[in-house]
Amino acid sequence: MADPSSYRPKPGQIPDSPGVYKFRDEHRRVIYVGKAKSLRQRLANYFQPLVSLHPRTATMVTTAASVEWTVVSTEVEALQLEYSWIKEFDPRFNVKYRDDKSYPYLAVTLNEEIPRVQVLRGHKKKGVRYFGPYAHAWAIRETVDLMLRVFPVRTCSAGVFRNATSAGRPCLLGYIGKCSAPCVGRVTPEEHRELAEEFCDFMAGRTGTYIRRLEKQMMIAAADMEYEKAGRLRDDIEALRRAMEKSAVVLADATDADLIALAEDELEAAVQIFHVRGGRVRGQRGWVTDKVEAVDTAGLVEHAIQQLYGEESGDAVPKEVLVPALPEDAEAVTAWLSGRRGSNVSLRIPQRGDKKDLMETVARNAQQALVLHKTKRASDLTTRSRALEEIAEALDLDSAPLRIECFDISHLQGEDVVGSMVVFEDGLPRKSEYRRFQIKGFEGQDDVRSMHEVIGRRFKRYLAEKEKTGEWVDGDAAGGEVPAETPGEDDGRPKRFAYPPQLVVVDGGQPQVAAARRALDELGIDDIAVCGLAKRLEEVWLPGDDDPVVLPRSSEGLYLLQRVRDTAHDFAIRYQRSKRTKRIRTSPLDAVPGLGDTRKQALIKHFGSVKRLRQATIEQICEVPGMGRKTAEAVVVALVQAAPAGPAVNTATGEIMEDDGGGTA
Repeated sequence: MADPSSYRPKPGQIPDSPGVYKFRDEHRRVIYVGKAKSLRQRLANYFQPLVSLHPRTATMVTTAASVEWTVVSTEVEALQLEYSWIKEFDPRFNVKYRDDKSYPYLAVTLNEEIPRVQVLRGHKKKGVRYFGPYAHAWAIRETVDLMLRVFPVRTCSAGVFRNATSAGRPCLLGYIGKCSAPCVGRVTPEEHRELAEEFCDFMAGRTGTYIRRLEKQMMIAAADMEYEKAGRLRDDIEALRRAMEKSAVVLADATDADLIALAEDELEAAVQIFHVRGGRVRGQRGWVTDKVEAVDTAGLVEHAIQQLYGEESGDAVPKEVLVPALPEDAEAVTAWLSGRRGSNVSLRIPQRGDKKDLMETVARNAQQALVLHKTKRASDLTTRSRALEEIAEALDLDSAPLRIECFDISHLQGEDVVGSMVVFEDGLPRKSEYRRFQIKGFEGQDDVRSMHEVIGRRFKRYLAEKEKTGEWVDGDAAGGEVPAETPGEDDGRPKRFAYPPQLVVVDGGQPQVAAARRALDELGIDDIAVCGLAKRLEEVWLPGDDDPVVLPRSSEGLYLLQRVRDTAHDFAIRYQRSKRTKRIRTSPLDAVPGLGDTRKQALIKHFGSVKRLRQATIEQICEVPGMGRKTAEAVVVALVQAAPAGPAVNTATGEIMEDDGGGTA
């Protein structure tokens, strides 16, 4: 681990101008690339005391061994150079979106003498016109099949084309009218290219021109009594309209825009892009990334724009780019996009109307993509096996921890202190065995003491189950009498705390780990491993160790521990919130037998508050619809018991007996 002060540039060395900088490690590998309006101000931020830096930034500057920079003329040049360097060096601490799948595109090979329409995946080729991406290849083929009636462009492979040319006979598509058969000279290469360009124009959203032209030709043919021709044109128009219906109209005609939305948590982010051309959604794609650098939503948007348009030009860059948050230097990004398109591009956040509604749809897709990514990653058997093996190796366990239990403590300013226990078996959550704990041993806030209590109670019950089955015969060895969790006959079903974990994980650092280990030692349990996962730097702490175990950021083992810890944290928070809500909603009227919610609400509505209701007489309470005298008396008694320090009440008359200061009534 390097000391950033060892390679910090001297004062005055860094220019106060736009530029791009690179951090390199001791092996001269580029580990981070960034840009800045002012190199001097930006780089100075990296050489602050480590405690004031974001944990990810602190990790980066301590991994680095040197920094260098390149001065550029404008902020747009800095943006372009940053993208080029990220692509060239693939720095480990830069956010890089990765496709969660290989999307198919509809491609027209305008770089060939006889252009061809086909489905392509992977890297884009120069001179090829792309449309999409599409979610499925079959969706492209359905669209192409409809459009070939009107634009009979070649779709065959090079081998089929050569064979047809040699034989002097077209393929089946040529005979049924879905190819203009340039292979046998039915159309010239120039005429066929014109067909391909019209196909591209239609796919790009310029649909109205062709529909109106065909409708006009159909009307002329009908007027000339060429009914067969008119019928063919009618069918062509219908085919084009069905092809257009494959993409729903979402915005006004002639709207060309890309909508970018994000879903993120502390560790990962998912981006979804909807490509709208001619008011219709023509394509959709998504990426997922690990948040390996300290970056906010605006930074994620900027990275997404760079990756999306870094290799594009012309019409591939739309007139509008709609985003959830503007990049830090929105003007430079807009100028960069405009330069790639060759005309003005609008970069903005939609505020109202159809575009805002569509942006919400894109955001929902991004959220679903993030959830799906996490589920796939967690559900993959190979990945889970590797994660468990990495944990066993890092913690020096005898075998992979097939059952992991994680504990967390939650409270609100020392009130409603609760604990949670979640269980993961074979790397997957076992929700039926999640448990919740109320802290009973003391009042107030003490996370360490609370952790000790929760761990002790959980494993006392485990020992009780062992004793019932004959596995544990000496209850005193566990530090005293061990109460059973649920008395009664053994029905053959698993008990709540019957199975021990191979690994106990606590949410916290050294103090929490020490408390957990102490609780197990007091019970005489020494065959269960304990570790803690601290949130700040995602460090793994072991009992008695002064230094943490640091798992690689890309480690599947760390990912599994994080997921276990986060699940326990969320489970604890939900329980704590439910307790707080229940406590806040508790009313003295809850103790009145036979008083339901309807009459409770009627009482509060009639008197305005519990305080005024407490001051009311029995006769006044009886005036409320549905309230009898017996129930009214019970209400008065319940309110008096709920406020013992208040004045006494004569339940016979409902009279409030004021305290004269000489004693109690």
